[in-house]
Formats: sequence, C-alpha cells, structure tokens
Amino acid sequence: MEKPEPEGVKLSKKNVCIITIDKSEEEGMGNEHQKLLQYFLDQENPTWGMQMKKSVQLGPSIDEEDMVLNDVTYGEAFVHFFAITWKAIFSLIPPPTYWGGKGCFIISLTFIGLVTAIVGEMASLLGCVLGIKESITAITLVALGTSLPDTFASMTAAKTSESADAAIGNVTGSNSVNVFLGLGLPWAIAVTYRNSFPDGHALKEYTVPSKGLSFSVFCFLIVAVICFIILVARRIFIGGELGGPTVSKYTSAVICISLWVIYIVMSIIDAYADKSG
Repeated sequence: MEKPEPEGVKLSKKNVCIITIDKSEEEGMGNEHQKLLQYFLDQENPTWGMQMKKSVQLGPSIDEEDMVLNDVTYGEAFVHFFAITWKAIFSLIPPPTYWGGKGCFIISLTFIGLVTAIVGEMASLLGCVLGIKESITAITLVALGTSLPDTFASMTAAKTSESADAAIGNVTGSNSVNVFLGLGLPWAIAVTYRNSFPDGHALKEYTVPSKGLSFSVFCFLIVAVICFIILVARRIFIGGELGGPTVSKYTSAVICISLWVIYIVMSIIDAYADKSG
C-alpha cells in the first residue's frame, strides 16, 4: 500500500516543497522568513537589475505550480547562448511596473523599430547578393523578417486569450499599420520636404512609380478574401475562428499556408516573366 502524499508537498522529477508564508503583524517574522518572502515578491515584481540578471541566466523550466518539469536541455542551452546578446539588449527595457508601463511601451516600440530596420536592411542585402529582384525580396525575405514577431505574438495570444480577437486582431491591425502608417508617414514627410524647394526646382516633384506592384496587390486581395471567407465559415459551422476538431483546424491551417505559397509563386512568376512580348 502506497503512503499518501503529505499535505502541502508535491513530488515531481525533483522533490519540491511548496511553502506558504502568511505575514502577520501579531506573530511577527524572523529575518530568514522575511528574506524568503522578499524572494517570492521579487519573482512576481522583478526590478530592472533583476531583469538584466535573469536575461543571462539559464535554469530549469518550472510550471505554474512552481514544480520543476525538467532540467536544461542541450537545445535550450544552445538557443540561450546563441540569443544571449539579444536577451541582454532587450533586458534594458524597463519592467511594466515602472512608470505605469509607459516606459516599457515606448522603449519596446523603439527597440522593435530598430530591429525591424536591421532585419529589413539585412534581407535587402541578402537579396542583392543572391540576385533576387527587389519586389520578390520585399514580399519574401523582408516581409518574413518583419512579420515573424507578429506571428509569434498572435500564437501567444491564441494560447492565452479566451477568444480569437487578440490573435486575429493583431494580424489585421499590424497590416493596417504597415499599409496606412508605413506608406502615409513617409509620403507626408517626403512631400513636405519636396515642397520646401522653390518652384521649378528638380526635386520639387515627388513621384515614385511601381514596377509590377499592381499584380502582386491583386493576388494578395484575392487570397485575403478567401482567408476571410474561411474564418467566417469556421464561425458558422464550427463556432470559432481558431481551434476546433482536429480535421477542421489542420485543414484550415493547410489552406491558409497554401494561399500564402500561391501568392508568393504567382508574384515571382509575374516578376520574372518576359513582358517584352
């Protein structure tokens, strides 16, 4: 007969004892208890210094109940040391508890903008070295490099949110910002700068013609409409845009990925087609 597990103690791969400390003014607490309580409080509300320290540390994974799941694997160690520079840089962002979260929001946006600029320049340089046309580089390398953070953010939102609003809203909102703000703001700056020149100046006129962009946009509109039809159909027949029965969710995923592949292939064919004949 197995002995019952002691109350308040849970066993996992490593023995872990969960201690609940009740701070009471009547009974008082010793120095050791105060240190232990402060440790748990620091884990919930880390300081800026602790955040920087944890960014370069590597430890075992722990679940929501503070149970040690497993030790550090070789893959986790490799990824940690491969990305340690980026972790150290992003640890400079102040914690959300500072200044009501305003500093975290502003500096995070600044860092995202800098990283996006770096990714875009590296993708353009890679496309130039490989001899890929600019239009293809833009919809493949640059688009992937700048949209992958949104992809992971949507994945996290889909796992943690009760509805699909945050996941799908993040994707549609990100594309809205890219199209309206990403085009409108540079356009406004360029026009304002060009209008500062006197009439008749060579830089007075501001025109940037496209090279085959219309076909790419047309293809994108078609596959985007099909994607939204799939989402509406899932809402009607399954009851939710995300998840659902195994067959339906994997089928929807394959169709959406296929739409992206079709868009890329059609754009590449149009860009490299001989338009002289």
